[in-house]
Amino acid sequence: MEKKGFFSAKRITGMAVLLALVIVLQAFGGTIMIGAVQLNFTLIPIVLGAIVFGPFAGGFLGFACGVVVLIQVIIGGSPFYALIWANDPVVTTLTCIVKTTAAGVLSGLAYRWLVAKNELLATFIASGIVPVVNTLLFIVGCLFMTDSVYTMADGQSVLKFILVGLVTFNFFLEFAINLLIAPALYRVIGAIGKSFRRK
Repeated sequence: MEKKGFFSAKRITGMAVLLALVIVLQAFGGTIMIGAVQLNFTLIPIVLGAIVFGPFAGGFLGFACGVVVLIQVIIGGSPFYALIWANDPVVTTLTCIVKTTAAGVLSGLAYRWLVAKNELLATFIASGIVPVVNTLLFIVGCLFMTDSVYTMADGQSVLKFILVGLVTFNFFLEFAINLLIAPALYRVIGAIGKSFRRK
């Protein structure tokens, strides 16, 4: 018999699958380098966890993503990573962990708040919140890494380099990907769930 509630077999299995997706996508191919920063497809399972299992699940998946990113930063996955880790390890650690954790939590909270009013709207807003929060907190983190960012900026204004060189293109692609893919995947999960309930 399946245990009901927070630690049900269905929830644990679903979270395990999403956690595996987060780790595999982030570590082994869910990212594409564009300039100094990675375009991150790992945000999609974070959104799905937040929508299907709630804010705690979204935060947990975001935290797991942040840990994997931090490991990549520590081992020097790119010149930018090597520089920020060498100059600002504490701020880098906080930025890596907090940005995706907060994004997952806020996405789940937004979905919970809006789902009773309009499920489709709630899905789109929850999907859009993750890249927005992730990017905003990345910008804030970069503003506290001024030495590292100034070195990479190569004479440009630090804020201009952050917004144009590190964020703009990546953000719009991540935002579009989340809005296109996450709601579609959520509908598939909903259909699968209904088929199980009918059996």
